[in-house]
Amino acid sequence: MTGTLVAVNLAVVTEAAWAGDASGRTGIDKRPADGRVALHTEGVIGDFIGERAHHGGPEQAVYAYAEEDAAWWSADLGRDLTPGCFGENLTTSSVDVTGAVIGEQWLIGSALLQVTKPRTPCRTFAGFWGVPDLIKRFTARATPGAYLRVLREGEVGAGDRVQVVARPDHGVTVGEVFRAVSGEPELLPRLLDAPELPDSVAAKVRRRLGRPG
Repeated sequence: MTGTLVAVNLAVVTEAAWAGDASGRTGIDKRPADGRVALHTEGVIGDFIGERAHHGGPEQAVYAYAEEDAAWWSADLGRDLTPGCFGENLTTSSVDVTGAVIGEQWLIGSALLQVTKPRTPCRTFAGFWGVPDLIKRFTARATPGAYLRVLREGEVGAGDRVQVVARPDHGVTVGEVFRAVSGEPELLPRLLDAPELPDSVAAKVRRRLGRPG
């Protein structure tokens, strides 16, 4: 499967009362960058992450959101949503981000990425958009976007192809993980079929299922 990278987005540091970081600074406002951008195992070079306790790190090095899902929100809210409005580093086209399988690999530019887990909405996101009930609405819509690990560091840029070059057979998707942890507990056992699920998420699933280990 092949899609397109519409934009690579970097943060404009914002100071606001609704920012989750103790310093009141956030990098959720991301805007398209000119030229090519380097992706490293710890994140996107030139980006800013305010609340390191919940964002960033190898399992959340890069965040991708589909322009098709953004278009739905644009129509629902009656406002323009430009690339980066979801706080995403990568805005994609013709990539089924919600249907991406945990552990599948994307080749973009010279970088190789691996899908790890869905994004969980937070109050910083709601504050940035000025939509008080956004967490509830975002959860109900269940198109959360995907976090990715950087397996091979490289550079990416707008217009690059997004190629799915490997996909695990277990079939557990980003959307299933999101729905399981946010309101459909009957899906929780299925998540443990995905060995590529980050340890932090798998441990939470086992606790909720009352399983040791």
